[in-house]
Amino acid sequence: MTAFALKIVTPDGVKFDGMAQELVVRTTTGDTGILAGHINYVAPLGMGMATVVVDGVRQYAACIGGMVSVVNGAVTLLPTTFEWKDKIDVDRAELSKQRAEAVLADKATADTDILLAQARLKRALVRISVAARKP
Repeated sequence: MTAFALKIVTPDGVKFDGMAQELVVRTTTGDTGILAGHINYVAPLGMGMATVVVDGVRQYAACIGGMVSVVNGAVTLLPTTFEWKDKIDVDRAELSKQRAEAVLADKATADTDILLAQARLKRALVRISVAARKP
């Protein structure tokens, strides 16, 4: 399979800079797959699993927020959060999930706090799901 240049950059720094054969990310309108030769493209990212194929090996990550672009064959992924599967702290994600569920269960919770808890819960579920992914 033909490779393309892929750069993954977060506010914390570069997570990947090299050649890849495939990228699948969750955008705000659904999953998007990118292969070599993809047309110029830009889309906002949602919350979900990213799949990166390098040298024929699939690698998984939690990818949350930001944007993806393809310009003249070069792909740039600019997520707010990007955690490779093996770097996800599952205990921390479980604790975040439990705290969010507690906030959501409280009937006296303010609307703003509900929205924040829903986002925290979704991020935790993405991380837990990616960490549980079989190779």
